[in-house]
Amino acid sequence: MAGRFPAAWMDDFYSRLDIVQIVSSYVPLKKNGSRYWGLCPFHHEKTPSFSVNAEQNLYYCFGCKAGGNAVQFVEEMERLTYREAIEYLAGQMHMPVPETQEDPDYERRRSQQERLLNANREAAKWYHAQLWLPENQKILDYLHKRGLDDGTIRKFGLGAAPEEWDALTRALEQKGYSQEELRLAGLTIVKDETRFDMFRNRAIFPIIDIQGHVLGFGGRAMGNAQPKYLNTSDTPVFNKRKGVYAANLLKKQRDLKRIILVEGYMDVVALIQHGITGVVATLGTALTNEQARFLKRYAPEIWVSYDGDSAGQHAIMRALDIFEQEGIPARVLFFPDDLDPDEFVRERGMEEFARLRPMRAPEYRMQRAKEGLDLSESEGRMEYAKRCAQILTKVSEPVELENYLQMLAVQTGFSREVLLMQMGIHIPSAAKPTAPREKVSLRRKNDEKQSRPEKTLIALIASGHMPPEAVKAEDFDEPFLQKLAQKLLRGMAPAAILAECESEQERTNASEAFSLNAEITEENAAAMAEDCLRTIRIARLQQQIEQLKSSLDSMSTEDKSIALKEMMTLSNELARIKRAMH
Repeated sequence: MAGRFPAAWMDDFYSRLDIVQIVSSYVPLKKNGSRYWGLCPFHHEKTPSFSVNAEQNLYYCFGCKAGGNAVQFVEEMERLTYREAIEYLAGQMHMPVPETQEDPDYERRRSQQERLLNANREAAKWYHAQLWLPENQKILDYLHKRGLDDGTIRKFGLGAAPEEWDALTRALEQKGYSQEELRLAGLTIVKDETRFDMFRNRAIFPIIDIQGHVLGFGGRAMGNAQPKYLNTSDTPVFNKRKGVYAANLLKKQRDLKRIILVEGYMDVVALIQHGITGVVATLGTALTNEQARFLKRYAPEIWVSYDGDSAGQHAIMRALDIFEQEGIPARVLFFPDDLDPDEFVRERGMEEFARLRPMRAPEYRMQRAKEGLDLSESEGRMEYAKRCAQILTKVSEPVELENYLQMLAVQTGFSREVLLMQMGIHIPSAAKPTAPREKVSLRRKNDEKQSRPEKTLIALIASGHMPPEAVKAEDFDEPFLQKLAQKLLRGMAPAAILAECESEQERTNASEAFSLNAEITEENAAAMAEDCLRTIRIARLQQQIEQLKSSLDSMSTEDKSIALKEMMTLSNELARIKRAMH
């Protein structure tokens, strides 16, 4: 990620950041020792376990293990991408991003984009004002007829496009926007010597991004005009593959448990008016991977709620495939009796909505797998079992898989064992006994105990209180910690290392290592390092001795003699180190 910007610029950028000031705007902090502490914003807690290290520009929660640098904190809190978070913070510090140095055309493009966004904002205000005029009463009546109240209409900035050919174009030209700018923004169509408004005689739905910019519009036709819904085409500021309708509201809805993805703008507006949070729609296109990744930032699960017709069912299957590709849990939410979401909440209310239970993706796929089959016949049941077995190969949770297998066994008459074999899973006649839970737990504790000295060494190097030659990368046995040590010893700052982490788990592990010891000082750093190195050396010697012991029985007489001599040498070294400790 950091490679997007020059290293020198990134160093300067991070050196200017004040993580205490940044975090304090979200979380009240109190200084205790060398760190600042507060209640973690990422999980519920009553006793502060969330720490901020001002010297290293890092945060870490000892409760939920969330950690990172100042940029990553803003990413999480504002639901931004890495680049967006950098630009957001750079803007606050009035620090130009490196594109101004690398791209001579950047200033022109940025100026153009600002003009187009401003034109869209002016258009949205103009459309909204038009909605309340007597000549556009039919559009306001349409919105009221669909159950929207005036408060909701204002909340979403809904508007009206008059029937006139160029009313908006003339209004924006009077504000200083050129015909070419209006064409680029998708507000005006220019053909040969004529020009006319993109939207005419339509209810208008502004499309607003997470930062509050008006990117484009959706227009719902009045009467029988076609197409029924018309959307702004892609422009220099709008790409319909990347955003969703009502994205601007997601930022305000913290701690969403799920997002409901519907087909139409009106469905979004109606559900939100009835108090249902986290509702969005795609922008006139089928769901894209970019949109799925965008939604992943705001909730751990997606409920897909499309129409029940053939086209809607096909779109659901495609959406489930995309969410699966992106590793996002998804369910399917059906509204009964072929009702649209907005019809359902208007007719049956929130209590009935709360009773709806979404279907898990495998269950929905299994239901679709019945199409074209007669389950009253053996051939139909056989084909259905094969289709479902293919679906269930992707279910990773054992409990969930067992539930589907039981369901499938009842529907088809095939035993659980046969269905597992169809999935390619063979059950051995005598399964090997698993290790007792106590032993597994003990082994995990021993692993953690062995890695703690190495993690402490990482924290010591990161503190800057040790001469670089005091510790070497070879002192680390764990590959990940050895890699961290190499970067730190090369002079990389902890915040910069976290920016390079390729996964959430890597970032968590690195943050934990950097934050392990809260009170490292220049006075105690050397002694702590010496203790860690001694502990690591003892563990290595003990491991080498044990490995040699376990191999003795399979050795020849000559090799056994050599091994015993080596064990004696290692044991003497181990005894010497232990004597030095007392």
